[in-house]
Amino acid sequence: MIKYYNRTKKSYEIEKVAGEKVLNWTYSSPIGVGLLELIIKRRLCSSLYGWYLNRRMSRKKINTFVTNFNIDLTQTEKKLNDFSSFNDFFYRKLNSQARPIDTNNLSLISFGDGRLYAYDNIDLNRLVQVKGFTYSLKELINDDHIAEKFNNGTCLILRLCPTDYHRFHFIDSGICEKSAKIKGSYYSVNPIALQKVKKLFCENKREWTIFHSNNFGDVLYVEVGATCVGSIVQTYPPHKPINRGDEKGYFKFGGSTVILFFEANKVKIDEDILRQTSLGYECYVLLGEKIGKSNIER
Repeated sequence: MIKYYNRTKKSYEIEKVAGEKVLNWTYSSPIGVGLLELIIKRRLCSSLYGWYLNRRMSRKKINTFVTNFNIDLTQTEKKLNDFSSFNDFFYRKLNSQARPIDTNNLSLISFGDGRLYAYDNIDLNRLVQVKGFTYSLKELINDDHIAEKFNNGTCLILRLCPTDYHRFHFIDSGICEKSAKIKGSYYSVNPIALQKVKKLFCENKREWTIFHSNNFGDVLYVEVGATCVGSIVQTYPPHKPINRGDEKGYFKFGGSTVILFFEANKVKIDEDILRQTSLGYECYVLLGEKIGKSNIER
C-alpha cells in the first residue's frame, strides 16, 4: 500500500498501482527476483514490449486502462479514438487549459504531474532514495565536477506513475544544454522496487542536462527510465531560448522519475512539501502549480 499527500484536499490518499500484484511478486518472491535479474531489467525486455505498444494492435488496451484508472480525456488534445497506439495514448499531450502555469516568474512551478519528495541542504554522498537507501550524485550522473556545484543545495524527486501525464517541462525561462545519456537497467521506480534495489536510480538508464534558468540559477535535470520505458525522448532545442512551462521531453510507456537539483540557497520549497517529505510521504502535484519560490536576492 502506497500512501501520499494530496495538497489540494489536505488529506492522505492510497495510490492505485498499475500491476501492483505483479510488482510485489517480482520484487519479493525468489522466482520473481530471479526473472527480474535475468530478463525483466534488461533492455531487450523493455524494447520488445515497447515495440508492441507502438503498434496499432495495442490500442485495445486503452479503454481498459482509462476505465480502471479514471483517466480524464477531456484534458487531452486527442479524443479516445484518435490515438494510433497505446504508447500514443500514454505520452498524450494535454490541451492548453488543462495545466495553468503560475504566472509569477519567481514562483517555482512543478515540472510535471506526479508524486514529489523535496530535500534541502543535501549531502551529495547521501542522497535519499527511500529510508535506509542512499546514493551519491556523482554516481547518478558520472560527473564529479558538475555534481560539486549542487552541494548543500536542494533536490526534488518527481515520480510519474503509469497513470500520470508523462511529459516533463521547464520550470523557468533560460537556456538548456544538450542532454547526456547513461546506459543502464530497467528496474521499476515504484516505491515497491525502491525499497528492494539499492542505488536504483544509479542502476537505471538515465539522461541529465544543465539548465541555465533566469530566476533559479543553474538547475540539473535528471530523467530516469524504468521497466518498459522504451525511450526517454528530449523534445527541446539545445542552446536556444526556452520559455517557462515549455516541454522538455517525455517518457514512453512505464513509470518514470525526473530529479531536479538546485544550487545552495537558490530556492525555498513550500513548507507542506518539506514537512510531508520528512514524514516519509510524497505530495501529489500537477504541472504548473507553485511548489516553492526563488531565494535569489535581487
